[in-house]
Order: sequence, then structure tokens, then C-alpha cells
Amino acid sequence: MNGLTKWIHDQAPSRESFERSRFLRPFAHRVFHPALWRFTRRSVPRGVALGLLVGIFLLIPGVQIAGVALLALPVRANIPLGAAMTFLSMPATTPFILAASVYVGNTMLGLHADVARFQTLISSGAGFSEWSAWLLSDAAPAMLFGLFVISVMSAAIGYVVSAWFWRWRIGSKWRRRSKAHAAGGSEY
Repeated sequence: MNGLTKWIHDQAPSRESFERSRFLRPFAHRVFHPALWRFTRRSVPRGVALGLLVGIFLLIPGVQIAGVALLALPVRANIPLGAAMTFLSMPATTPFILAASVYVGNTMLGLHADVARFQTLISSGAGFSEWSAWLLSDAAPAMLFGLFVISVMSAAIGYVVSAWFWRWRIGSKWRRRSKAHAAGGSEY
């Protein structure tokens, strides 16, 4: 197992951790189907894309992983990899994702949500009334539309990159095997 594969395997939630989730228990018979836990050329890019889409758009810890697990059913995505991808939207990256989404929403919709005010609200620990006033301005549509655009674009890029990486990785394994076979030895 190479370094990246080992890291992903170590970071991804285990099947047992999902079985203990009270949110997933009603869907356990479907969520724990073995095909959703295998790393295949089709399930890996789907898992990456689904994890990025849900992880960036939902930004609510815990709900992200449950969302990936439930949405993986119809698209047959790899659940552990999808769940691991949601960790890209962690507390350290969330303010940047939200600021970028407000910027994208403002630019694409022609709105004037105040990004500086958003950063001030975060740093000052603003209360519910201050956040409500900010969200009732142009901020909510700008932020939601921007989150949608960023999550869809991230998912598309993640799908393409992971599909390419999977193809490259399998191709390099086959080349090594054919070289070993041509040299008269065996890789195993």
C-alpha cells in the first residue's frame, strides 16, 4: 500500500463507526452493502465527487458524513472515500469557503453582500440577531448560490482528477507487471 492510499485508508471512517451512528441505523441494510465499501474504478471517483459536493455545500459536521452515506446509495459511490473527502471542509477552511462563496454569489448574481461584514461577524463572535440581519440582506442568496457553484465545480474537478489518478495507478501497476514478466521474474 503506497503512502497516499494508506493515509486515505487510515483517515476514512470504518464501517463499524457508521454502524454505531444513530442516524444511519434505519438505513443500515442498504448503507452497509459491500459494494459501497469497495475501491473500484467507478466507485472511487463517485465517492470523491460526492464527498466534495456534500462536504462543501452542507458545512455541518456529522450531517456531512450521514449525507454522503445516504446519497452514495443511488449513485453507488465509495462511502469511506466520500466521508473522508468531507473533512476538507474543516473549521480551518470553512471561513475561506464561506467568504469565497459570498464572493462567487455576488459576482454571478450581481448582488452586494458584504464579505468584510461577514469576516467581522466571525471574528467578533456575533450573536444570533447580528447573524440574522446579515443573512436577511443579499448575503443568504449570494452565499447559498456561491456554495452551490463551488461545491459542484469541486465535485467535477475531484471526479476527473480521481478517475485520472485511478487510471494512471492501474496503468503503472500493469507496466511493472509486464516488465517483470518480460524479465522472466514475477512481481509477487
